[in-house]
Amino acid sequence: MTHLPRNAAAWDRLAREGSGFARVATDAQIADPRATLDARGWLPADLSGKHVLCLAAGGGWQSVLYAALGCRVTVVDLSEAMLDLDRREAARRGFESLITPMRVDMAALPDLPGAPFDLVHQPVSACYVPDLSAVYAGVARVLKPGGLYIVQHKQPASLQCFGPLPDGGYRLGAEYYRTDGTENRRLPDPDAHTRAAGLREAGCAEYLHTWRHLVGDLCAAGFVIEDLTEPNHADPQAPVGSAGHRGRFLPPYVRIKARRVEVQAPRSNLVLP
Repeated sequence: MTHLPRNAAAWDRLAREGSGFARVATDAQIADPRATLDARGWLPADLSGKHVLCLAAGGGWQSVLYAALGCRVTVVDLSEAMLDLDRREAARRGFESLITPMRVDMAALPDLPGAPFDLVHQPVSACYVPDLSAVYAGVARVLKPGGLYIVQHKQPASLQCFGPLPDGGYRLGAEYYRTDGTENRRLPDPDAHTRAAGLREAGCAEYLHTWRHLVGDLCAAGFVIEDLTEPNHADPQAPVGSAGHRGRFLPPYVRIKARRVEVQAPRSNLVLP
């Protein structure tokens, strides 16, 4: 589990440095939290009193926005420094009674306060664990039947991508399949261009998950996919090598709306007279 202390330390550092991924919710976002959280209209119309798990989502952003909608929020993260931002913002915004921060490994979810949850919202984070199926199984266990799971991932091709090349294009520099036949694999450390584009976090151990794992393991864990979108980060005016330029060729993220299905009793094969 060497990736756990490495990634915790990396995100502690990013939080202390004021990374763009550790920016807390603004006054404008708090004033209209649904517009910020739900551009696709995936959330239920009434969230007041709902129990929400913000999974691997420390940083004082999602937890505070859901609390502003009247939700009771459990926010878990591996980074204590990121969770400190949730604690600080909960106190500053008057949401201390609604937000419970906990330091937890997303791939080994324990019994959590607020479970079973009505909604689990997970930002980009599954790339930091080698076994995505363990994350999905944990979510299924703590989510109510019929509950909503919103998760965003880094796209596999984006994680394979290095560059830019002299002609302004990009190359796939990481293999999709391992030579030993397994598919979950540790990625090589990012190059300078990838780090500069903000698409890989310096110091983190990251893993490539294939589409079979991103989608197939989600279905196998008991979820039905209701919608999927690729957030558009392309910018025609962005300089070569930037995230906006690379987004013209490779979408960096995929966001999935999934529903935990009701567990059905097995049908009998008996034929009644």
